[in-house]
Amino acid sequence: MKPRLFHSVAAWRQARAGADFAGRTVGFVPTMGALHAGHRALLERARAENERVVLSVFVNPTQFNDPADLAKYPRTLAEDVALADGLATDVFAPPPEEMYPDRYRYRVTELEASRELEGAHRPGHFDGVLTVVLKLLNLVQPTRAYFGEKDWQQLALVRGMVDALFLPCAIVACPTVREEDGLAMSSRNRRLAPADRARAAAFPRLLRAATPEAAAQALRDAGFAVDYVAERDGVRLGAVHLGGVRLIDNVRL
Repeated sequence: MKPRLFHSVAAWRQARAGADFAGRTVGFVPTMGALHAGHRALLERARAENERVVLSVFVNPTQFNDPADLAKYPRTLAEDVALADGLATDVFAPPPEEMYPDRYRYRVTELEASRELEGAHRPGHFDGVLTVVLKLLNLVQPTRAYFGEKDWQQLALVRGMVDALFLPCAIVACPTVREEDGLAMSSRNRRLAPADRARAAAFPRLLRAATPEAAAQALRDAGFAVDYVAERDGVRLGAVHLGGVRLIDNVRL
């Protein structure tokens, strides 16, 4: 059964209040589209654990600190809906003006963990992430929301926001899905030139060096430009650039 597709907040709210959702558990997978097997794994988990599954496809402009990066982000809604066929019951794909009628005057800001690592290199990024996730959770009203562990810092911040704001939703972490050569699946991978894509496979392996400093040097020696390599709670995190494409990953130590 093909998922229902909604573009407006008003139409979505009407559907969410309808009989199809009454008394049923709801799984939610928020995405920016350009779906791949990693997203499919999130949808499969949500499908297994809930009676209805909502997928959102929204390229969130407020989390991009680089306008060029936003412009390059792939928009593949038709393919995304096709991938969700048989897994999601509903797809919510609003335009920016539907999600930001206030022109982003109201936003969520976390003052500590969001300022380091990704936050230090992408100013304002997590304000945009947390704001749009809060809006989506309020609109979808899920029983459970599913996030991949590849975006470890994002996952931790979303969990913290849900706890701090008393949102009635369980945040479910799902393992990172990797390509056969070990590279974490990401919509950004398709932007890598063939030679860079081959080199990118070394990223998670080199992250496992003896120390963060050794890992950073090994990555530089392999041709990566390194934003950071750091450890948090038994997890080694890294962000690198390769051929003009920014990649993040993390490995458990």
